[in-house]
Amino acid sequence: MIEAIASGSLVGLSLGLIGGGGSILAVPLLVYVVGVSAPHIAIGTSALAVAVNAAAGLVGHARARTVKWPCALVFAASGLVGAAIGSTLGKAIDGEKLLALFGVIMVVVGLSMLRKRSTQDDPDVHLDAQSARRLLPRLIITALGVGMLSGFFGIGGGFLIVPGLIAATAMPILNAIGSSLVAVTTFGLTTAFNYALSGLVDWQLAAEFIAGGILGGIVGTWLAKRLGADKQKLRYVFSAIVIMVGLYVVARGIANIL
Repeated sequence: MIEAIASGSLVGLSLGLIGGGGSILAVPLLVYVVGVSAPHIAIGTSALAVAVNAAAGLVGHARARTVKWPCALVFAASGLVGAAIGSTLGKAIDGEKLLALFGVIMVVVGLSMLRKRSTQDDPDVHLDAQSARRLLPRLIITALGVGMLSGFFGIGGGFLIVPGLIAATAMPILNAIGSSLVAVTTFGLTTAFNYALSGLVDWQLAAEFIAGGILGGIVGTWLAKRLGADKQKLRYVFSAIVIMVGLYVVARGIANIL
C-alpha cells in the first residue's frame, strides 16, 4: 500500500508539472516497485489511475487559466477513436516487448523536444471560426496519431500530447501542459475501459495510486506555475524526465526479453 501511494504521488507530480509522464512513470513503477507481475494489468491499472489524476490536475490548471479549451476539446475528441483502436491492438502484443518499444519511443520524443523550434510561441492562439481552417486539420490529424499510440502503449499520452499540441498550434508549453490534461483524461479512461473489459485492471491498487496522485498533482501544478515564466527550463525538465525513464524502461524490457 505504501509503495502504491508513494508511486502515485510521483505520477501526480509529473502530471501536474509537465502534463505528461503519468503512465511513463506509472507502468514501470507498478511493475518494478509495487510488484505487479503482469505488464498488461500494470498498463490497465495505470491507465485508470492516470486518467483520474489527470482530471484532478486539470482542475488546478483550469483555475490558473492555462487551458486552451477549444483546442484541448478537439484534440481529445479526435484522439478518442485512435485510443480505442490502439488499446485493442496493444492487448495482442507481448507485454515485455511492448514495454521495451514504449521506452524507445519515449527517448525519441524526449530528444525531439530539446531541438530548437523554428517558430515562436503564440500565446494568443485560439480556435474560432477564422482560425478553424488552419488549426482544425492539424489538431485532428495529430490527435488521431497520438491517440493510437496512447491506446497501444496503455498510456495517458501526455508526453506525446504536449509536443503534439505545440506542433499543431504553436501554443506556449505551459498552455500545452494544461490543455493536454483534457486529452490525457479522455485517452486514459478509454484505454482503462478497454482493459477492464478483459479483466486487466486491479481496482484496489488503482484506488491507492489515485490517492497518492492527487497529493502529488497539487504540488506539481504549483511548480508548473512557478516555472512557467522560464519556458525553456520547463521544456528541459520535461525532456530530461522522459529520456531518463525511457532509457530505464528500454534496459529493463530488453533484460526481461533476454
